[in-house]
Amino acid sequence: MTMKKLPFLSGQRTSSRLAPVFLALLLSGCAVGPDYHRPAVSVPAHYKEAQGWREAAPQDAQNKGDWWSVYHDNTLSGLLRQVAVSNQNVAQYEAQYRQARALVGEARSDLLPGATYSGSSTRSGSASTGTGQRTASDSHSLQASASWEVDIWGKLRRTLEENKASAQASEAELANITLSAQSELAQDYFQLRIMDQQIALYQQSVEAYQRYLTIIENKYQAGSESRATLAQAQMQLETSRASALDLSWQRAQTEHAIAILLGKTPAEFSLPVTKAMTATLPAIPQAVPSTLLERRPDIAYAERTVAAANAAVGVAIAGYYPDLTLSATGGFTSSALHNLLSLPNRVWSLGPSLSGTLLDFGATSAKVEQARAAYNADVASYRQAVLTGFEEVENYLVELHTLQNEIVAQQNATSAAQESARVTRNQYEAGMIDYLDVATTENSSLSQQQSLLSLQSTQWVASVQLIAALGGGWREASR
Repeated sequence: MTMKKLPFLSGQRTSSRLAPVFLALLLSGCAVGPDYHRPAVSVPAHYKEAQGWREAAPQDAQNKGDWWSVYHDNTLSGLLRQVAVSNQNVAQYEAQYRQARALVGEARSDLLPGATYSGSSTRSGSASTGTGQRTASDSHSLQASASWEVDIWGKLRRTLEENKASAQASEAELANITLSAQSELAQDYFQLRIMDQQIALYQQSVEAYQRYLTIIENKYQAGSESRATLAQAQMQLETSRASALDLSWQRAQTEHAIAILLGKTPAEFSLPVTKAMTATLPAIPQAVPSTLLERRPDIAYAERTVAAANAAVGVAIAGYYPDLTLSATGGFTSSALHNLLSLPNRVWSLGPSLSGTLLDFGATSAKVEQARAAYNADVASYRQAVLTGFEEVENYLVELHTLQNEIVAQQNATSAAQESARVTRNQYEAGMIDYLDVATTENSSLSQQQSLLSLQSTQWVASVQLIAALGGGWREASR
């Protein structure tokens, strides 16, 4: 007996002949769409306000260490370490980063074959209209199938590339939100410490003005001081008291802001009053390493977003080409459950399938154009992030350099005002001048001292802002 040539065996040989071709295409590493190159950014070779800078190339993954250690403040260090653990915005972005990493795993699995299984057992019946007899039948099946989309055009690889870049962007976004929260807390902390000094200064003034008021009241009762002088002393006392109260609620709100940054309710957190600044203001170097700006996480985020958009262009272009899927199915089917797993009841299928678009009225072209436009937008956003980074560092550098001289001038003005107030007090106590002169010089002295503290607050805040603008300090990172 001669065995006839079965059609599926002929298809097998055809598939066998085509397999090397498919494999060669797959191994060739061909992927449609543009390969990624970091966009060029036109920037000056160095900073206007500092030397030793060059074009940015994101290196946010470097270990920058505890940037706040330059302030040598144990309380501040303890607070900032809690931000990465307890801040709820940081927790949100950390969860989003884990989600992005999971998407990378999902995209990577799409490059490999997948297998599924299914089983069913059904009983069905029908009634004959003519005879009224009922018939019933059983059907049982157990099958397994495997399929593999051959990534000839690189669509899956581009998708994996896109997800990887997106995950890296998410990681940079997490680093950026963490640095921003820490920077905000440090700024609030230094402002609060300066407020403590300002409140203490007003309290000292209130005590001094209270003593003056007592003296003037006694003189007024004795008829040696006028009602105008008494009113002046009362106004001066109450004005200082009101200013102290104004700063008190501002301090409370700043303390509440710190609590929120730590992931706590305001009732759960308090920061004891300290009348003297315990931190050390770091000295700003005249020259800084050129790699520091490269560590800014927002720049890294923008650059990784560009990489993801570039890969998305390749995914869109792959829509022009057909998808090739290799699939195989095998199993058993029978009307009797007891002999389901027997050789005569086996079923199987094997073969490739090709699917693509014949006509979509420009939908694929539109998707490609959308992807290219999104890429161009992200390139512009990246370049703007670099330019903004340079601007911020320039601004904080010139601000800090100018503040150094401004504070020295303000210290001299404050010393002169204090000396003037001291001389005027002595003259008043000696009966040489009226209290109005004392009030004028005391107000001037208090104003100059408060101005000095305000400048110092600005200096502390600007130092934190410069560190954040550099991506975490001006010291070389430890690798």
